[in-house]
Amino acid sequence: MASLARMHSYEAVVFDFGGVFMSSPFEAIARLSEERGTDLTDTLHVVFGPYHEDTDHPWHRAERGELDLETARAHIRELGLERGMEIDLFDLLGHMGGDGTLRDQMISLTRVCRDAGLRTALLTNNIAEARDFWRPMLPLDELFDAVVDSSEVGMRKPDPRIYRHTVGLLGVLAEHAIFLDDYEGNVVAAEAVGMTGVLVESDPASAIARVLDLLDLPVFEPQD
Repeated sequence: MASLARMHSYEAVVFDFGGVFMSSPFEAIARLSEERGTDLTDTLHVVFGPYHEDTDHPWHRAERGELDLETARAHIRELGLERGMEIDLFDLLGHMGGDGTLRDQMISLTRVCRDAGLRTALLTNNIAEARDFWRPMLPLDELFDAVVDSSEVGMRKPDPRIYRHTVGLLGVLAEHAIFLDDYEGNVVAAEAVGMTGVLVESDPASAIARVLDLLDLPVFEPQD
């Protein structure tokens, strides 16, 4: 497969975590809002802020490692009360991981990319308190040449610096990297720095097919 990868300009593939290797936290919030009869738009705005931007919203600050989770929880509760909403961040976080099932086909795609000679990275917006939860879920050293956690580097998507930081760790130009994420704003930001963006939807099959097509790699069966 390495010869196939060398036929193209792509040298690296960068993966988001939540919504790529697991179900999307945004979809989990949507289901919870429907169950509880709350307004999804208001809930998302209060909890996550304008997620297509990098701001001083408490969740953004937590993802940059500037606020601890308890402090972010208190600020988000205040934002909710201003809108007449009682929001407990801890309650929402308990639902955001879905059932915790990993997408085997995405893990297989990562391995296929590595077998083809490409460098790989994980780029996640995350909070420091979640580190012990998500990191053990994947064999990080086996799958990735670099792991970039927003709370560790003090930057978060869609800040262009974090994309440049990630491809820099891989030793490639942004134009030679593919980026997968479940949030469209993050994909748009990656494309703005020169990466090729691939949006991952509820069924990741189309995203996987798109990556394989870009790399001219054959369809594969998920590996155990």
